[in-house]
Amino acid sequence: MSTNISTTITELRSPDSSIPTSTQGRLTCAVETTLKVIGGRWKVLILRELLVGMQRFNQLHRSLPGITQKMLTQQLRELEEDGIIHRQVYPQVPPKVEYSLTPLGASLNPVLEAMHEWGLKHPIAKGASEVMELLEDHEE
Repeated sequence: MSTNISTTITELRSPDSSIPTSTQGRLTCAVETTLKVIGGRWKVLILRELLVGMQRFNQLHRSLPGITQKMLTQQLRELEEDGIIHRQVYPQVPPKVEYSLTPLGASLNPVLEAMHEWGLKHPIAKGASEVMELLEDHEE
C-alpha cells in the first residue's frame, strides 16, 4: 500500500482521536518524533561513528572534533535513555565503558544514509556547510 505525503499530511490534520497530540494540543508528527530522538548537532554524528561498530568514550571524543566531554556524555545518556545505544560497563580498574547501537539504533541507518545522499546532491547544503565552517573558524 502506497501513501503519498499529501495523504499523510491530511491524516495528521484530521481530528482523529487515535493520532497522538503534544502537550500544546498540536498533532504530533513522526518526523517531529524522530527529531526529538536524533536532533541536534551531535547525535547524528555520534550515530555515524557507532554504525561502524562499538566505540569507547575516548574513541568517540577523538572522532568528533569540537564536542566537549560534557556534551558527549549528555548526548550519549540521552541516546541511551531513548534506547538507541547500549552502554556496556566492565567492572575493572580503570573503568572500561563501550557504546554500541541497539537494534533500534541500527534501524536508523537508512535515515542517515538518506541524509548523506541529500547532502551530496544539494549544492546549497554544501555551501551552507562551508559557511558554517568559516563561522566556526572565526569564533575560535
